[in-house]
Amino acid sequence: MSQPVSEFISQAAQLYAAQHDWLQPVRERGLEQWRDSKLPNRKTENWKYTSLKMLERGDYLAESASREPSEDLASHFEIAKTDGPRVVFVDGVFSPEYSRLDLPKGICLTTFSQADNAQREQILDHLGQTVAYESSPFACLNDSWLTDGVFLSVAANQRIESPIHVVYLTRSQERNFSVNQRLLAVLESGAEASLIEHFCGTDSPQNSFTNSVTEFVLQANARLTHYRLHMEQEQALHIGGIHAQLQRDSQLNSFQIATGGILKRLDVDVSLVGEGAHCELSGVYLPRGKQLVDFHTAMRHMVPNCTSNEIYRGIVADQSRAVFNGLIYIHPQAQKTSAQLSNKNLLTSDQAEVDTKPELQIYANDVQCAHGATVAQIDEQLLYYLCSRGIERKEAEVLLSFGFINELLNRLDDQAIQEHLRPILAKMFAKDPELARHLV
Repeated sequence: MSQPVSEFISQAAQLYAAQHDWLQPVRERGLEQWRDSKLPNRKTENWKYTSLKMLERGDYLAESASREPSEDLASHFEIAKTDGPRVVFVDGVFSPEYSRLDLPKGICLTTFSQADNAQREQILDHLGQTVAYESSPFACLNDSWLTDGVFLSVAANQRIESPIHVVYLTRSQERNFSVNQRLLAVLESGAEASLIEHFCGTDSPQNSFTNSVTEFVLQANARLTHYRLHMEQEQALHIGGIHAQLQRDSQLNSFQIATGGILKRLDVDVSLVGEGAHCELSGVYLPRGKQLVDFHTAMRHMVPNCTSNEIYRGIVADQSRAVFNGLIYIHPQAQKTSAQLSNKNLLTSDQAEVDTKPELQIYANDVQCAHGATVAQIDEQLLYYLCSRGIERKEAEVLLSFGFINELLNRLDDQAIQEHLRPILAKMFAKDPELARHLV
């Protein structure tokens, strides 16, 4: 039997003990907001298709057990041809053994726990400034649990050549546990960087709940390319948020990919607050079995002359479910806005389900906005065309399904990410190793 919602909020508030006194104001603010929050339920509009019962029933409100790795963990997160800076957390704890933090002058990459006084001031100046806490109760919880995180700061006009790889890996433990993840990236005027957020686990069945918050602050003319890989084992629970603020002429290009799980929810909230800002969002979600993936995006155009483009595609198999909600909000002052949103879904089973809801809220009169969503099954004519040329039906279904998302993979700037994802996805789509090799 699940515990009462109020009890869950109360117990969650008591989970993490205070560490690092300089973060105490953040924890106290988050704790107060969390205690005043109401846990989302099916009557909450943005959660009407996603239940939190698995989280409430699962007794995840315990810290991870501290233990040394008993195996080589690098094989679970290494990406070939990426040898740049890396930060690795194992079960929520920073792992110096697997991390590489050396960076040139003008670029700071550190953990909150290792930050010096100047870095602490920067963190406190920006932490939480991009988050809409009133609609993000789990971000409030993240604040109240805050003991460590990742801080990236790129000085004005500096550029990072290699992508920064931030890894969050979990292992199976004797009892269910919670992991709190926080990342703050501040790019000053004219700075450029590429960042990979990588959520993964060992091969054994997982029993973790990850609560993650990522914040991007892009100052004038800054450029950030971002990849978020949700590749956790299906038993892991994850509720996450990406919150970004874009100043004048800055650009954010973010790609997210998610395999399914018992509970997997990602909110992407972007505010364009400086003229000339541009944001590209794209994503792929791939639930199978009885898994769930829930994507909610909000693109907030607050000033004139900004542009945005969103493309999300999902392949939903077996008895799984996918949820996509994409909001484009145009402020009354945001004249000359151009915003596009496309969500396409492919059902490969009669029992699969997709709930998609693109939204436009336009309060300016000189804008160009478009949005659309489709839900379809594999085209029988295309299947017939392939089968008539000697391709087995199952093989043809795999080829068409993979082709449905291949366009987004081809658009990725980082070739190493493409080469890392293709064999993983090929194995998901084609159980026959010979066919999988043709897809890579």
